[in-house]
Amino acid sequence: MTGGLKQVPSAGCAARPRRGVFLLGILMLLTLLAPNAWPADGVVYEGAQGPGHGRHIVFLAGDEEYRSEEGLPMLAKILAAHHGFTCTVLFSINPATGDIDPDCQTNEPGIEALDTADLCVMLLRFREWPDAQMKHFVDYLNSGKPIIGLRTSTHAFQYQRNKNSPYAKFDWNNSKWPGGFGRQVLGDTWISHHGDHGKESTRVVVNQSLKGHPILRGVTDLWWPTDVYTVEHLPADAQVLVWGQVLAGMKPEDPPVTGPKNNPLMPLIWVREYKGDAGKTTKIVATTAGASVDLQNEDFRRLLVNACYWSLGLEDKIPPKADVDYVGDYKPSPFGFGGGKKGVKPSDLK
Repeated sequence: MTGGLKQVPSAGCAARPRRGVFLLGILMLLTLLAPNAWPADGVVYEGAQGPGHGRHIVFLAGDEEYRSEEGLPMLAKILAAHHGFTCTVLFSINPATGDIDPDCQTNEPGIEALDTADLCVMLLRFREWPDAQMKHFVDYLNSGKPIIGLRTSTHAFQYQRNKNSPYAKFDWNNSKWPGGFGRQVLGDTWISHHGDHGKESTRVVVNQSLKGHPILRGVTDLWWPTDVYTVEHLPADAQVLVWGQVLAGMKPEDPPVTGPKNNPLMPLIWVREYKGDAGKTTKIVATTAGASVDLQNEDFRRLLVNACYWSLGLEDKIPPKADVDYVGDYKPSPFGFGGGKKGVKPSDLK
């Protein structure tokens, strides 16, 4: 198994070297003293002009397989340069080196940026942050502000080190809060690969009854190389915008698989509302797609840009065909464990 259950060592991140903590603290202090300096633990792309001007989106990257550390900065640059949003991108950081390290499940520095965020876009997998970091995420969730969850965010959290944490219920496999964050908030948790991972790609089938939804504006052609996930527990309020059709190969022209895999089709992108502990309602957009290679599909980028507008109540500002051209080069690494780029610091993404 590759998508949900394979465990990856956290590269020593749980036991943070004192020197690493000291240096990280100095860098954070310098950031506070010089607010215009480039942050040591993330990147900020300032939006200048566009409908999103004045709105702040925080992206949370942290998965070992689907290269969120590559895909989310690219999407953030598009939203900033073409649409005016200010976008902060945060990463799993190895505290000993300061490098972006997707295998480091226990450190997402800079997450206090959520305190001033208008929208959170996340692609996380099996994270177990310190309670002090997790509190910022939970406070954001309970604030009623929107969340867009991509791919493995259905199993964003896993509590194996500190099972007595007040946030342990967020675990993807929690029994008391069934399915944890994924099922309770997004709509489902990790179940299985529905398509044959790495061998069967995905063609999208639009729900014709919702084809006029603002998130689908200007979207006509959706295909990507990652497989369909099994989704079985969507709540009654979830509106499925598109389903995932399993293809017999890894090319967009491959035919659909025959038999029960595509009968019925699995939900692929949906919207719903979640009421948090404070009684506030959060708009949710969730999809089991979102790998960095998936984002090479122009219309998928457009759909996610539209989703940001919609989540923030700007659906009347969504262009007929939103500009999603790359800002700079984009050559994502293939998905797979251990395939991330080494020695990259957030400052390298400036």
